[in-house]
Parts: sequence; C-alpha cells; structure tokens
Amino acid sequence: MNIRKLLSIPLVLATAAGGLACGSGDGEGADEATAGAEAAQTAAETLENPRFGVWQLESDRPPPYRNVMTYEPYGDGGMKITVATTNTEGETSSWGYVTMFDGEFHPVEGGGEGATTAVEVVDDRTNRILNARDGEVYQVIINVLSEDGNTIDNEYRRTREDGTESVSHAVYRRIE
Repeated sequence: MNIRKLLSIPLVLATAAGGLACGSGDGEGADEATAGAEAAQTAAETLENPRFGVWQLESDRPPPYRNVMTYEPYGDGGMKITVATTNTEGETSSWGYVTMFDGEFHPVEGGGEGATTAVEVVDDRTNRILNARDGEVYQVIINVLSEDGNTIDNEYRRTREDGTESVSHAVYRRIE
C-alpha cells in the first residue's frame, strides 16, 4: 500500500479496551434484569470510549444541510461509525465503517468501490484515520476529542497527485 508522505506524523499505538461483560437475570425479573445489564454495559462502554454518541458538524451552509456522525460500540472493543448527510437540496446519503482501532483497513459501506478506512489510537483523545481507495491512502484525518468530551476537531490532510498537500478542519459537536 502506498501511504505517501502523509504518514510521517508520529504515532503511538494503543489497544482499545474490551467491553464489559454483563449477565442477565432469571425468573420473574429476567427482562428487567437483562435491560438493566444492557444499560449498565452501554454506560460502561461510553465511559471506556467517550466518542460513543451522536455528533453534528458545525456548518454555515443553509438548511436543510446537515452532517451527523454516529459512533457506537462494535464487537469486543471496536466502534461502528456512520455518517449521514443531507445536502442543501434535501437529498440524503449515508456511509460508514467499523474499526477495532488496530490500524487494519476495513471496507467503507456506501463509500464506493475500493474504499477502505483504518483507525489507529494515538493517545486517549486522539485517533488517526487513514482513508484509502484501491489500496492507496489519499487522506489522513487527525481526530481530536476535546477535554470536556463535547467536541471533535478533525484535521484533514490530503496529498494531491502532484505532491502538494492541502489541510482543512471541521468541528463536530455532541448532540446525544
């Protein structure tokens, strides 16, 4: 895989923590116990990964434009990411991927043929996201969670075919 010069950013890999195992009750209160255990597991997972939730892009585009990222638990310690967009004409689209935070590339659903994404943990508030098409990384996103856990700042770095680099930023605010 050709990763170009974008990946010269230093990286410290970390392993995402696994989910909390919860059992279910039995007898007359089984449904309530199961619901309580599931709620406790969700709360524990959210504490383990403060990104879980729903985030909206700050934008000055006129309504009905909207870009919303949803981060939710996936597997044992991973995350499922879904991005839903409504453009200014009211047309909607959605795409997403899963990650185990191990730097392994996974297909992007709704991202077109050959689209893959990999996520690496840099530190407790920073992830590095690599977007590739047909095996070539074309964009690196540095995704930083604020100290208060209510905003995510994405720095998008792209290297063009001529070798020049462009950098842009986007801020997402937690809405759920």
